[in-house]
Amino acid sequence: MTSTDSQFPVPEALLARATRFYRAEERPATPRVAATVVLLRPAGSGGYEAYVIRRLAAMAFGGMHAFPGGGVDPTDSEVHLDWAGPGPQEWGRRLGLADGPAQAVVCAAVREVFEESGVLLAGPDGGSVVGDVSGDDWEAARRALVARELGFADLLRERRLTLRSDLLAPWSRWVTPEFEPRRFDTYFFVAVLPQRQRTRDVSGEADHTMWIRPAEAAARAEAGEYAMLPPTLVTLREVAACPDIPAVLAAAADRDAGRAITPTLEVMPDGEVRFVLS
Repeated sequence: MTSTDSQFPVPEALLARATRFYRAEERPATPRVAATVVLLRPAGSGGYEAYVIRRLAAMAFGGMHAFPGGGVDPTDSEVHLDWAGPGPQEWGRRLGLADGPAQAVVCAAVREVFEESGVLLAGPDGGSVVGDVSGDDWEAARRALVARELGFADLLRERRLTLRSDLLAPWSRWVTPEFEPRRFDTYFFVAVLPQRQRTRDVSGEADHTMWIRPAEAAARAEAGEYAMLPPTLVTLREVAACPDIPAVLAAAADRDAGRAITPTLEVMPDGEVRFVLS
């Protein structure tokens, strides 16, 4: 059974791709495990905003508004680093993963949000967070990390920093539809922007970034002003249902972040094809 809230229009390009895929009886690509982070910050009168980027048109899912994130690196499950907050075993329980893969997903979330927004969820110890990381030396380190000239564990070790896994809250898990040539099995997290840090438009994968209230972003997407795929739009709607940031974090504690959600295509009674979430 479906409802209006679980149906989403399908961009023409995606519909054409799906049509070719099913007609040719192609085999689905294996999804790559990934992580993405919904950064939140206070925004006056008890409200809050989310950080949203628009992917470059030339990229996979180009032109779409999304959150910072990317694929898990093979080394993310193997590195040894100082770690504060829930350990890999506890993360594995929340995400439905073994310890190693769970560590990899959490490491990827922290690494990717630093690579794509210049925000680092780490600190000198388990009770503090590093301050401004926008200086030239930090930027050189971030670029080396993106180029894979520097490992994430090496970066933290050189700076004597501890990964703060407790600054992440698991939210959901989405798998790209089978007709997409590049597929991801993505774990979504929420996190609050640390004090004294600021997002920076440093990602070479985005052509626009913004802080916006989740409800406004969702409304603009529904009005056709912003291009968004179901995972982003649904996440914005869900987060917007919470009155403030503490409520978002409280809601995250009760969510099943290991259950995979995969949008499927369905023909509506009027003949329109839409994404449907069961």
